[in-house]
Amino acid sequence: MPKGLLIVYTGNGKGKTTAALGMAMRAAGHGLRVCFIQFIKGSWRYGELDAVKRFDGLIDLHVMGKGFTWKTDDREEDIRLAHEAWAFACTVIDSGAYHTVVLDEFTYLLHYKMVEIAPCLHVLTNRNPNQHVVITGRYAPQELIDAADLVTEMLAVKHPLKSGVKAQKGIEF
Repeated sequence: MPKGLLIVYTGNGKGKTTAALGMAMRAAGHGLRVCFIQFIKGSWRYGELDAVKRFDGLIDLHVMGKGFTWKTDDREEDIRLAHEAWAFACTVIDSGAYHTVVLDEFTYLLHYKMVEIAPCLHVLTNRNPNQHVVITGRYAPQELIDAADLVTEMLAVKHPLKSGVKAQKGIEF
């Protein structure tokens, strides 16, 4: 019998968003609807923005806020935007319109206490039992890991940035 999974991709290694995008494309390949919500990507131009356009009607991508991060000029505004983005995610999860909902970089909102974990866990654990939710980002709190059905930690073993190779189109963005 199918069961909606709570999946977390975390850790300091590369590939968390890429893994979530792969799952989104796999679901879309089966004709299943996906909502992909990016919480801190901001206004930077990423290849996935153009790629998901090819799945129009199956993958809905939403880039929220202004790229709120730990390096903020206005923490109160970032918290306000984080709350708006989370409220939007709650509406999407509650809508029942999606087979899979991806909350990309959501762990940062929890780690930097921009949203409180208890109400988030309540929504995540009380969603439609057939709906999958995928959460990405570093610093996944233990409470989220405990609630999840599947957790993968990406471990940085070696990265070209350490040897001076800059981020490249099609690899990092």
